Amino acid sequence: MKKIILTLLVPFLTSLLAFAQSTLPVNGFCIAAPSANKVDEFVKFIENELAPRGVNTLVLRVDFNYTYESRPELRGNNPLSKEQVKQLVKACQKHQIDIIPQVNLLGHQSWAEKTNKLLEVYPEFDETPHVKMPEKYEWPNEDGLYCKSYCPQHPEVHKVVFDLMDEIIEVFEAKAFHAGMDEVFYLADDQCPRCKGMDPAALFAGEVSKLSQHLSRRGARLWIWGDRLIDGKATGIGMWEASMNNTARAIDRIPKSVVICDWHYEKAVPTPVYFAMKGFDVIVCPWRKPEVAKAQVQMMHNFRENSTPEMKQHFLGAMQTIWSPAEAFLANYYGNNATPNEKGSQVECFKAMTDEIKALGKMK
Repeated sequence: MKKIILTLLVPFLTSLLAFAQSTLPVNGFCIAAPSANKVDEFVKFIENELAPRGVNTLVLRVDFNYTYESRPELRGNNPLSKEQVKQLVKACQKHQIDIIPQVNLLGHQSWAEKTNKLLEVYPEFDETPHVKMPEKYEWPNEDGLYCKSYCPQHPEVHKVVFDLMDEIIEVFEAKAFHAGMDEVFYLADDQCPRCKGMDPAALFAGEVSKLSQHLSRRGARLWIWGDRLIDGKATGIGMWEASMNNTARAIDRIPKSVVICDWHYEKAVPTPVYFAMKGFDVIVCPWRKPEVAKAQVQMMHNFRENSTPEMKQHFLGAMQTIWSPAEAFLANYYGNNATPNEKGSQVECFKAMTDEIKALGKMK
């Protein structure tokens, strides 16, 4: 009996100790959901790496990698089954890790030469149908094509989007949903019969608000990337980590319940203060530079230490972002990739971020 009790208590105590050592409420990790044949391997990664490093929030970019029942036409190739998702959920629950599914909404409806599933199945939702996908993608290009967007004014698009959101929230037993919404370059296009001449800030804010309100009825909270809410010209940050297409003013029109994932990959830009002063909870997000990750963690720690209680509550923490497939990341992490395409920088960045959070926690 003692052995059984100890077996049950060890994971809980490990997670509790990691949380107690953390100086930030959120120690997060964001990555694409594993492919169906790699779920067991990913579960081991949760057990052996994420939990011991104190990670308490896992954002899984699912998109169309799930066996949707409400919209079977939007299933990707070899999607995760419901049973496999429950494996991931169970592993996270065992270690008190909040699991948050992501489906890219509004933007990122294509990549390189490929149209993603939503616009492939429902081409009528395309904001820019006149922009044809190239045989070989290059940037920059004459069409200004980075990724396609769906038109937020299309009368049928939210029937489909809400079905996806509802199903994915339910199967992941999630209290939050990440909608992406970064790098939206196609919005209020001058050839769109519905959006032409409209204010991009109003369109972006309207979509964020609509998604947030739908989630709130399900008892869930909306998370998004923060780049479209920063003025790229005024800050000098530019068109990628901030907006140059007039969406920044949307920040004053969206619900304060939205969690902002503030990604900056080259420097620890102090924009979390901007979001916090606007009343939003904010999380900093590094990628592949360990020194940037450490600086971001230290910055958030300092913000919390030197803020009023009203402001402190908004500085939630840090979340490592991974932009290679889960299998490729794990191969690099465990040194199993014979020809890595990068020097393990995402791996080193993740370790630097979690080590810094733990080190600052021990100083308290």
